[in-house]
Amino acid sequence: MGFAKEFKEFAVKGNAIDLAVGVIIGGAFGTIVTSVINDLIMPVVGAIIGKPDFSSLYIVLKGNVPPGTKLEEARKIADTSIFAYGNFITVAINFLLLALVVFFLVRAINKMKKAPAPVDAAPPAPTPTEALLTEIRDALKSK
Repeated sequence: MGFAKEFKEFAVKGNAIDLAVGVIIGGAFGTIVTSVINDLIMPVVGAIIGKPDFSSLYIVLKGNVPPGTKLEEARKIADTSIFAYGNFITVAINFLLLALVVFFLVRAINKMKKAPAPVDAAPPAPTPTEALLTEIRDALKSK
């Protein structure tokens, strides 16, 4: 089997196409979730507790850094070793908020999927022709 034929079979298999669609939808969904976080959630959080930005927090492990030096400037000082834990805290908080929003979105989508099925009305009464045919059928069965 040639490479081109093998690749064609792989590329048009349902799994590969489903994966491609999933990646594209996932990218679009990621953009929506990012917008929900940045444009809707974070302004509310910022109004209540202030913007959670710990990115400037660090500890000097080695070297001489004057107190009050910003992280970017401290990293430029020669022979220093900086433990910059603040950015990790900010990213972790953003992740938790993102996970919370995704949880609520998935939960809402799942509730929409599980909407109760409409109750079917009783089947309509048979027409006079159907009733007559049913009687004839039953009469023939009993013979």
